[in-house]
Amino acid sequence: MMKTLFLQPPSFDGFDGGAGSRYQAKREIKSFWFPTWLAQPAALVPGSKLIDAPPARIGLDAVTKQARDYELCVIHTSTPSFASDVKVAAALKAVNPSLKIGMVGAKVAVQPAESLAQGAPIDFVARNEFDFTIKEIAEGRDFSAVDGISFRINAGVIVHNKDRAILEDMDQLPFVTEVYKRDLRIEDYFIGYLMHPYVSLYTGRGCKSRCTFCLWPQTVGGHNYRVRSPGHVAEEIRLAKSYWPQVREFFFDDDTFTDNLPRAEAIAKELGKMGVTWSCNAKANVPYATLKVLRDNGLRLLLVGYESGNQQILHNIKKGMRIEVAKQFTKDCHALGIKIHGTFIMGLPGETKETIEETIKFATEINPHTIQVSLAAPYPGTFLYKQALENGWLDANHAELVDDSGIQIAPLHYPHLSHTEIFDNVETFYKRFYFRAPKIASIVGEMVRSPQMMKRRLREGVEFFQYLRERHKTAAKAPRA
Repeated sequence: MMKTLFLQPPSFDGFDGGAGSRYQAKREIKSFWFPTWLAQPAALVPGSKLIDAPPARIGLDAVTKQARDYELCVIHTSTPSFASDVKVAAALKAVNPSLKIGMVGAKVAVQPAESLAQGAPIDFVARNEFDFTIKEIAEGRDFSAVDGISFRINAGVIVHNKDRAILEDMDQLPFVTEVYKRDLRIEDYFIGYLMHPYVSLYTGRGCKSRCTFCLWPQTVGGHNYRVRSPGHVAEEIRLAKSYWPQVREFFFDDDTFTDNLPRAEAIAKELGKMGVTWSCNAKANVPYATLKVLRDNGLRLLLVGYESGNQQILHNIKKGMRIEVAKQFTKDCHALGIKIHGTFIMGLPGETKETIEETIKFATEINPHTIQVSLAAPYPGTFLYKQALENGWLDANHAELVDDSGIQIAPLHYPHLSHTEIFDNVETFYKRFYFRAPKIASIVGEMVRSPQMMKRRLREGVEFFQYLRERHKTAAKAPRA
């Protein structure tokens, strides 16, 4: 077995680009997801080590010193961080020329040839799901015998091996919590809407929805929701509880945990026996009866992608959601005391000044506990990316998804709506949602009831206004269109 280092490289300060982050950018407040996509293959390779540099504040010098001791390095990369990650790979090769370096992640899964052509220090890239791909490479197999990779041979010729068969029996995967315990400090991970400290993991992969913008199902996970058994999930949570009695919340990061309602209820009942508090991703169509079962067994919060308050935009992006159903679902959650973190996207196909106003009004009407407003990001490999190229919505001046400090830019524009208008309306959305008397009163009440929440919300407020100042700098530097 090769001595293997799994690495989420140093990047922009505060950059949430880890191997569990859905969209890689600097967030409004400090935000770091667990590097689950790296921890999973690391759990398959005995004697390996996982370094998640950004949340641990580990710089390039410290990483290169450790790289001298390894034979194989697996780097998670993304479209926004790729150029920076290639520089890290070059630095590792400089101190350890014999080090084999492979890259994994959605970026290289859909652009293997381009990634190898642009990244001279890279020896191979793994396409699609890569857990057992990396295990076989770490075992010392010849590249030609490993399914699911692309690599160079003589004179720089790139070879694409056949695709790896998709993993159906998810219970074959070992627990990521073993790697978390070995290599990570859980207190380094923050998400604004989750209690701290938290731990996140996957109970399944894939999503049956066909949202045109969504990264993971279109690039790595697929549209078949492949799941671990409820007993397997419960066993890992029991282990995690024994490792970290201080954890206040577990988060299930499946693209849509509620895709399989009977299974969601079965897992909830196992968690209820343990008395744990938990949250998950959900679609805004879960019936009241299921919501009640989940709530009665420890569910605290649902992360819900509403995206837009305009029905035509939801049709355009193949969201498969009706506004009236989403409103009833949200009303049911409020009635049951289930908190919602609602996510919205500015600049999706069909967006106009009028639809932006409609979405802001929709958000204030349904009133989730907290919100996140992102900019439509056409990641390579998604249907949205293909649309943007075909229709001329994405141009050279805005082809990068983040600026040089990691802040999201508005890469898309339309004949009736400019980059600048889309970008500026994110701040407008936040201010109109949060700077309302009822919302301010709710936040203040939450702070008064909990000294810990008081400290946390004050810190987040400072970070949020610092983020807005950085956005203003981004806007000032961007081409005006």
